[in-house]
Amino acid sequence: MQWVKFDDSMRIPVKSWCEEIETDALKQAGNLAAHPSTFHHIALMPDCHVGYGMPIGGVIACEDVVIPNAVGVDIGCGMVAVETNVPAELFTDMSKRHEVIKTVKSLVPVGEGVSRRSTVKWDGFEQYLESLKGEKHPQWPSALDCCNLGTLGGGNHFIEMQRDEAGMIWLMIHSGSRNLGYRIAGFYHEQAKKLNQQRHVNLPDSDLAFLPVESEAGRNYIRDMNFALLYALENRHRMMRSFKQALIDAAGNVEFKQEVNIHHNYAAYEEHFGRKVWVHRKGATSARAGEIGIIPGSMGTSSYIVRGLGNAESFMSCSHGAGRKMGRNDACRNLSVDACDKAMAGIVFDRWSKFRSKWKKGGDKGLLDLGEAPLAYKDIDEVIKAELDLVEPLVKLSPLAVVKG
Repeated sequence: MQWVKFDDSMRIPVKSWCEEIETDALKQAGNLAAHPSTFHHIALMPDCHVGYGMPIGGVIACEDVVIPNAVGVDIGCGMVAVETNVPAELFTDMSKRHEVIKTVKSLVPVGEGVSRRSTVKWDGFEQYLESLKGEKHPQWPSALDCCNLGTLGGGNHFIEMQRDEAGMIWLMIHSGSRNLGYRIAGFYHEQAKKLNQQRHVNLPDSDLAFLPVESEAGRNYIRDMNFALLYALENRHRMMRSFKQALIDAAGNVEFKQEVNIHHNYAAYEEHFGRKVWVHRKGATSARAGEIGIIPGSMGTSSYIVRGLGNAESFMSCSHGAGRKMGRNDACRNLSVDACDKAMAGIVFDRWSKFRSKWKKGGDKGLLDLGEAPLAYKDIDEVIKAELDLVEPLVKLSPLAVVKG
């Protein structure tokens, strides 16, 4: 861990576990350190890279306020991992892994904007609507009619079959609250901007607009964020149930052992440095002493099951993954298909799809989407090495087959 000093605009210091920090992420950390509501210090995990308003891989604490963009748009995004008693040698033949992945894709809708396109039954819907106490909510009841529960989504979300160092199969999924969390985040960010403008709050960046927790909007955000967390947990649970069935179909009798299901985009009311504060973890995972966590690598590299050490300096947090070292556009323009194929040698995956760029003009014709290739990410082993004061690695997992969003 190292201290980072910017300029006199900073109210509080920045503490970083990064070997290097990209310029834009560093600027965002400085904005957080100058923010009127942040507490004690800013913590940057070793997978830190630029985000929207706040770096991904950042942890902050606030007294009496919440910052929607410090949680992020995919509220409740996180990981679930399951240990099994299935020997990996059953899947030495890559065709057997293809069989599992084919079954998974028949059971789990994959891709941006994909939904079940019908009402899905879940007790959490009724409990949430009851919590509104008759309030007519402007956004999400209609979104629930076209439900994303049990769907993977796109981007860096994945479903992966892995092998541990003892030669046993693990199952892992990365996904979140999908469209629901996105709409909640956007709605309350606009509310926060309006409220800050009305109160003439001086912010280092309007993307860091905040809501006092005692305000109606603040209370509602916390309620709806917590609903999105439950929704994300249920989403991962449903996909994992399908993944388990796919493994059973391929391997026969399967014993499922420990299961870990965690968030890395959320805010929680916790005690740190003698104060009760709202800790925002954006692309960061809770790592309380003894707490079991998951730190995935890229689609072609190792992932880790870890145990938290409860380090106060990181607000008892750790990284949520390897972290990007280049953006999606840069990866698609600068990486070679041959190099990316080599990085995925021996791993079953769908080949690189056509790149759907947001560029206004041409220049992307014929490019493939290499934005999730291992070469676009930091070295996961170096990330883990940088945070050995935050977590203890327990299990190292290697990828065998992967479905990307």
